[in-house]
Amino acid sequence: MPGIIRNFAHPVKIRLEYSQHCYYCVGMEDNIGTMLGQVARLLRRSFDERARIIGVTRPQWQVLTLLSRNLGINQGRLAELLEVEPITLGRMIDRLQDGDLVERRADPADRRAWRLFLTDKGNALIEQLMPFADETLAEALDGIDPPAQQRLMAMLDRIRSNLSRRPLVEVAVNG
Repeated sequence: MPGIIRNFAHPVKIRLEYSQHCYYCVGMEDNIGTMLGQVARLLRRSFDERARIIGVTRPQWQVLTLLSRNLGINQGRLAELLEVEPITLGRMIDRLQDGDLVERRADPADRRAWRLFLTDKGNALIEQLMPFADETLAEALDGIDPPAQQRLMAMLDRIRSNLSRRPLVEVAVNG
C-alpha cells in the first residue's frame, strides 16, 4: 500500500506493510524516534495481552504501577505523570478504590488534597503483574546478550536524561 509523505522540500514515497495487526512505514525505522515509539507501543501491547488474562486494563496497570513506585503521591502529581487530566484520573481512582485496590488518605499538609496508596489487594495485583512484565521483557530482549542490554539501557538512560533536563519553551500566543 504505497503512500506519499510530503515535507516542505520534496515528496517522499513510502511503503506501508501490515504486521502484528497494524500498518507500519517501511524505511522509517531508521529514525530513532519512530523506532522508539514503535517498540514502546509493541511492549505495551504485549504486556496488555498478558495482563488481560487477569482482567487488568492498561489504565489500571499504569496507575497501579506508578502508585507502587510513588506511594503517597497526590492525585494532581499522578495525573501529570500519567499525562491525563486530573478529572480523568479521579474517575480511574474511584473505580480502583471501589475495587479495593487503592485508598485515598487526607493530605496532612493540604486539606483539599488526597494522598494515594495501594491496598493489600492492590499490592497483590502488582505481584501478579510482575511475571507478565518479566515475560514481556524476556520476549523483547530475546537474542540480545547481557552486555548489549546494558549498553542499550545506558543509551536509553542518556536519551531520557538529555530530554529531561531540557527547559520547556513556553510559546506565547497572541490572539
